[in-house]
Amino acid sequence: MIQANKGHTIGALVAMGIAALVLYLFDEERPNPSYYLNQGKIFGTYYSIRYEATCDWEDSIQAALQAFDNSLSMFNPHSTLSAINANRDTITDALFEAMFNEAASVYELSDGAFDITVAPLVNAFGFGRWRGSTPKQAISRQTIDSLLAFVGFEKVQLVDHRIVKADPRVQLDGGAVAKGQSCDIIAALLERQGCTNYLVEIGGEIVSRGVNAKGEPWHIGITKPVEESAGSNQSSELQEVLKVNDICMATSGNYRNFYYDGEQKRSHTIDPRTGYPVQHSLLSATVVSSSCMRADALATACMVLGADKAMEMIERAGDAACYLIVDEDGEMVVRTSKTWKLKIEN
Repeated sequence: MIQANKGHTIGALVAMGIAALVLYLFDEERPNPSYYLNQGKIFGTYYSIRYEATCDWEDSIQAALQAFDNSLSMFNPHSTLSAINANRDTITDALFEAMFNEAASVYELSDGAFDITVAPLVNAFGFGRWRGSTPKQAISRQTIDSLLAFVGFEKVQLVDHRIVKADPRVQLDGGAVAKGQSCDIIAALLERQGCTNYLVEIGGEIVSRGVNAKGEPWHIGITKPVEESAGSNQSSELQEVLKVNDICMATSGNYRNFYYDGEQKRSHTIDPRTGYPVQHSLLSATVVSSSCMRADALATACMVLGADKAMEMIERAGDAACYLIVDEDGEMVVRTSKTWKLKIEN
């Protein structure tokens, strides 16, 4: 009886030793996590993705960005969005539907200041698909009124995975959420691969989690809104540097993408309710929210609304905070929502 127990004990120890050796050898072969950097150009802008992983996920990241382009790019003639704008019978995909549903939410929250049917107006002022083709002559009130006849989110519906338009001339522009949504998609991909430390930045929109390679919070800069026309050497001067861990953040501003029509400045932010580029003292809006797509949409809505109404909208949102830079008599003044510090320090 005693001998049998001793044999069992010895056998168990041998088995445990073999298992430990196997685990040791397996761990020896498993690479240690490293921080990778993937950079490139997409959607007419640049991306930079840093993450801690045991291997480089660049191929998967490229595939995800291409899938996004195939769904929501206005510049890809074969995308789902382009097919809808061309009135081709098209089944909507999950990426498009996520964008559409968020656009509906922010449209309502902003009282129509954010509206993805603004595309005809954006194109008319030279900021859309034919970007860079500044109108040869001033756009008349009559032209604006004619375009406004088929602008308005109430003119489109998502029914059984198809977009139904009240007027075939209705055109959609997902540009105000594209960078933010693509950040969310890449962040989700990294999460699926087990990454817990990463910073995804696409065209200035950001999703971060965890810490950087030094074990510190990620350092994110808010650019000072110094007026520079598109194509110039963009300023790298920062208004403020934030130290953050987990955040979804987007910034919108009128200080880079604009042109002059005589003495009239035309910014790329179009108010879909009036049909004209906005003119007010809000220079830039940085928003944090529950997703980067939502932050992107809210930042655009802020730029349409102006500082006071933007602050009211952010307070109503419940899941957002904002950092506004306002021109007050030639001086840049920062205004933040009540929840800003809480969101940043969380």
